[in-house]
Amino acid sequence: MTQYGIVTDLNRCVGCMACNTACKTVNAVPIGSFWNKVLRVGPNPKYEGAKFPDIEWYYLPVQCQHCANPACVNVCPTEASHKLDDGTVQVDKEKCIGCQFCAMACPYNVRYLNEEERVVEKCTLCEQQTAQGVLPQCVSQCVGLAKWFGDLDQADWSDFRGGGNFLFGDAVRDYAESDVHHLPDVGNSPSFAYILRNKAWQGEG
Repeated sequence: MTQYGIVTDLNRCVGCMACNTACKTVNAVPIGSFWNKVLRVGPNPKYEGAKFPDIEWYYLPVQCQHCANPACVNVCPTEASHKLDDGTVQVDKEKCIGCQFCAMACPYNVRYLNEEERVVEKCTLCEQQTAQGVLPQCVSQCVGLAKWFGDLDQADWSDFRGGGNFLFGDAVRDYAESDVHHLPDVGNSPSFAYILRNKAWQGEG
């Protein structure tokens, strides 16, 4: 099995929004819509009762998680939303009728209706690039080397690639299994993984 996806080292993400800008540019995402959002989580107290300056926060890039059991695919009446052999979830615009059932079913609010074309759009994981062996734009343009692309079904992520063709195994510092997180799972099994060390992960999953 193959499940292409992204591992993000949140300790390296500086919230620069380069991934967001690169995504919008290469995919011609309309103004006001996003395939990739960067959220600031916090500030939160470092310990119970803590006050400034004993606070912490982190930045959390959120996009389509290309779930193992995507709710968007399950509710699509025309099979426009579908899962490919590489694990990614795509939208066939020829089949999409703009009903937005998929957008309502997505637990991460990462789909939107293109008002001009009347079809739903979302992150494709830059399928047009990855099919040619090129990294997704948000990964290649990540200035902090926080994003890494590869096959999430592999037990070892060491050969995941980041910007500048750096390898995950050569650039990412040690982390524990307890440092690996996912967005909340409501039965859809989100595929993307997030690494966060020495800070409290906010949210289940």
